[in-house]
Amino acid sequence: MGSSCLEAPPLVQDMKVNIHKTSMVFPSKETEKKSLFLSNIDKVLNFDVETVHFFGSNRDFPPQKVAEMFNNALADALVIYDFLGGRLKLNSETQRLEIDCNGEGAGFVVASSDYKLNEIGDLAYPNPAFAQFVHKSKDFHKPGDVPLCVIQLTSFNCGGFAIGITTSHTTFDGLSFRTFLDNLAALAAKKPLAVTPCHDRHLLAARSPPRVTFSHPEMIKLSNLPTGFESGVFKASKEELDFKVFQLTPENITNLKEKARSSTHARVTGFNVITAHLWRCKALSTPYDPHRLSTILYAVDIRSRLNPPLPKSYTGNAVLTAYATAKCDELEKGSFSRLVEMVTEGAKRMDDEYVKSIIDWGELYNGFPNGEVLVSSWWRLGFEEVEYPWGKPKYCCPVVYHRKDIILLFPPFGGGERCGAGADDGVNVIVALPPKEMEKFESLFHKFLNN
Repeated sequence: MGSSCLEAPPLVQDMKVNIHKTSMVFPSKETEKKSLFLSNIDKVLNFDVETVHFFGSNRDFPPQKVAEMFNNALADALVIYDFLGGRLKLNSETQRLEIDCNGEGAGFVVASSDYKLNEIGDLAYPNPAFAQFVHKSKDFHKPGDVPLCVIQLTSFNCGGFAIGITTSHTTFDGLSFRTFLDNLAALAAKKPLAVTPCHDRHLLAARSPPRVTFSHPEMIKLSNLPTGFESGVFKASKEELDFKVFQLTPENITNLKEKARSSTHARVTGFNVITAHLWRCKALSTPYDPHRLSTILYAVDIRSRLNPPLPKSYTGNAVLTAYATAKCDELEKGSFSRLVEMVTEGAKRMDDEYVKSIIDWGELYNGFPNGEVLVSSWWRLGFEEVEYPWGKPKYCCPVVYHRKDIILLFPPFGGGERCGAGADDGVNVIVALPPKEMEKFESLFHKFLNN
C-alpha cells in the first residue's frame, strides 16, 4: 500500500458559531495564594496552545448536560491545579516570569454551531476555521485579563459537540496536558484522580552557579537575532502557504525502518525514521545549495533522562528540543540510515548533564530553540483515548496556523482506521509551505519513500 496525500476538501470557512455565554470558573474550594516558580523551559513557551476535541452525540449526555458537568469538573480541577486559575506575572525582584496563583479563575464559554458535526468537513484535515471552536484568552472577560485556561463548548445541530481548550504552554507540555485531561474526565465522572500531579517545578531549576558544559547550537540568544526575526520556528508566517496532509501507512513506516536498518546499528524507531524522511524533504524543498547547513529540531521528553528521574506525573514542561545538523549535499546524496543515525544521536545526546547544561544556558541567556524546521508530534499523546463520562473523542487536533517551519504528526482519523491496520501505527503528516516549495516537498516525499 503506497502513501497518499489527502486532496484538500472544500473547507467550511464560517462555522456559524454563536456565543451564548462567557463566564469565569473559580476553584470549588479556597486555594492558597502563592507564586509558582517557572523553569527556564516553561518561560520560553510563553504562548497559547489551542486544541479542539470533537465528540459525537450521546443521548444520555446532551451538550447542555456536558457543559454543566465540565464546568463543575473544571472548578474542582482548579483546586488541584491551582496555578491554572492564576495569572502570569513578572517578579519585580527576580525579573523572572512566574504564575501568581491568585484564584482569579479560568474562562468558560457556551456556544452553538448551525451545522451538524458531519457537515463541517474532514476532522483530520487542517482547517484554520476550527479556530472558531476555541476562545482567545486575551481580554477574555474584562480588558487586560488573560486567563491561563479558557474552555469553549460548542454544540452542533446533531447533538455532537466540540470542546475547544486554550492553555498557556507555560502550564503544560503534551504529556502533562494528557494527564490533566484524564483527571478532568475523572472529576467529571466523580471518580478519584487518574494521576496525582507533581507541581514542583524547582525540580528543573538551574544549578547555582549555572554550568553550561555544551555549546548548544540548537539555541539562539535574543541578542543575536537578525533584524525582524522574532521567535524562530514559533513565529507565524505572513507568506501565502499551501496546506497538505501526507499519510504514512504502517507499511510505509516499516519500509523506512528496513531501509534504515540495512546499514546502521542505531536504534531505529518509527519516529526517528519519519523525522529523518521529513528533514530531507523539507531541507531540499528550498532552492538548492549543497553547502547550506540544515538543522532539524524535535521534542524529547526528559523525565526519564534525569538522575534522579522526574516523576512521570510532573506537571510542567519537561520536553526539550533535540537537534541534528547536516549539509544539504549529505541530505540529498547520503544514505538514509546515516540521517536516521543523526536523528537518533540527537535524542541520545539528551542525558542528565546535557539537560542540566541547557537549563543553565537558559538561566544565563534569553533565547529559544533555533532551527530550519521543527517536527512536533501529537502522534502518541493519546488525547483521543481519554475516557469521559460521555465517551472518547472522535478526533483531537490543535488549531493549525501559518507556520511553515513546523511539521505536525497526528494519529490518523479514527485511530488508524484509514490505514486498515492496528491502533496508532499509521500517521498523518501536516505540512504548510509556499506553493513552489510544497510542490517540491511532495515530489521528494514520494521519491524518497519509494526509492
